[in-house]
Amino acid sequence: MSTLTQHELVLGLFEAAPATFLSLRQLGKESFYAQGMPALKSEEYKFTPLAKKLESSLTDFFPANPIKISAEQVKSAVFTGFEGVVLVFSNGKYLPELSKSTEGLTVNLLSEIENTPLGSIAKADKDPFTALNQATFTDGLHLSIDSKKSIESPILLLQFHQAQGGQVISPRIWIEAGDFSKATFIDYQVSLDAAPYFVNKVVEIKGGVHANITYHSLQEESNHVIEVSNVVTNIYQDAQFNSTQITLSGDMVRNNLTLNLLGSNSVGNMYGLYLLQGKTHVDNHTNVDHTIPHAESNELYKGIMADQSRGVFNGKIFVRQIAQKTNAFQQNNNILLSEDAIINTKPQLEIWADDVKCSHGCTVGQLDEEALFYLQARGIDKITAKGLLLYAFAGEVLDKIEDDSLRNYIVNQIQKRLGSNF
Repeated sequence: MSTLTQHELVLGLFEAAPATFLSLRQLGKESFYAQGMPALKSEEYKFTPLAKKLESSLTDFFPANPIKISAEQVKSAVFTGFEGVVLVFSNGKYLPELSKSTEGLTVNLLSEIENTPLGSIAKADKDPFTALNQATFTDGLHLSIDSKKSIESPILLLQFHQAQGGQVISPRIWIEAGDFSKATFIDYQVSLDAAPYFVNKVVEIKGGVHANITYHSLQEESNHVIEVSNVVTNIYQDAQFNSTQITLSGDMVRNNLTLNLLGSNSVGNMYGLYLLQGKTHVDNHTNVDHTIPHAESNELYKGIMADQSRGVFNGKIFVRQIAQKTNAFQQNNNILLSEDAIINTKPQLEIWADDVKCSHGCTVGQLDEEALFYLQARGIDKITAKGLLLYAFAGEVLDKIEDDSLRNYIVNQIQKRLGSNF
């Protein structure tokens, strides 16, 4: 990769994509050229050197072809006890033969939708990786929830990834919830081997009037994966958006989550947990835009970092002058389990209205030694006591996951990493 210029890189991906969406992809290519790959001097990416990481890790900056996935692989990847819809992807390509839908959910390829809305929510000029995805994606999925339809079972977006030689995977998903609808999505990504690759994902979500959308994302790929995820959501009057971002592994991961509150009495709840080991680097960037009076947002991200891992949190709440009666809360709490672990945290408020209730904060510390001693004094061994304290710390985020199968799976994975039963 280091022998190619940024223009040559995107040009190769662009030319490898089909002619579908040509004008849209052309706009993405021009936007990427205008922005360029973010350098260390870029304020938005200064703690996450993605350009350097891509240059050193990728040997074949070319789209990864879909791979064959079996029904047994799907069955083994689904969480124990999961009861819901399963939509299966292979390197970003939807596999209808292994998927199942449900009443009230319409599933189409993006190429089957006339007058595609792509790029109207996740705008290419706002982020270079959004632009890169728009320039180079081949196809994607359009999911629509019928108005006045409540889908009680969760919808699992099961994404299998495998690429040789450090290739690029560019998933693209559009989710639209009709007025007075309700649905829960679980975005789960699975690595089929330990080979390096680059995932550049864009998800656009639109929630209609009085819609209720929940979007859980679980990142548990191999320790050689580089990933950038852009999830951008618009919700309108009386609508609610709930997001939980769980990151357990990866090489370098960047999660951009943007929520635009566009209607009165709309509510956004954004939660995150990152449990990092080794040299994993995870950067969570959130942006909440209060554009209208009488809206509310709540944001809580927690991190547990061991070894030489590195976490980044940059959260911004923007309250426009018209957005009176806004309630906004933001908090980032972190525990460092090693002297070599690092966290860079920057919660931000930008308020132009004068009748609001807004707060933000962050904490960084170690395990409470007195609490650890208290548990050990009552016969609990040190490893188990440590696990109990860490689980209590993480529990405030895990409790936001209503689906038992997903929450139990995450708890089990955390137990394995901490080497104890809680």
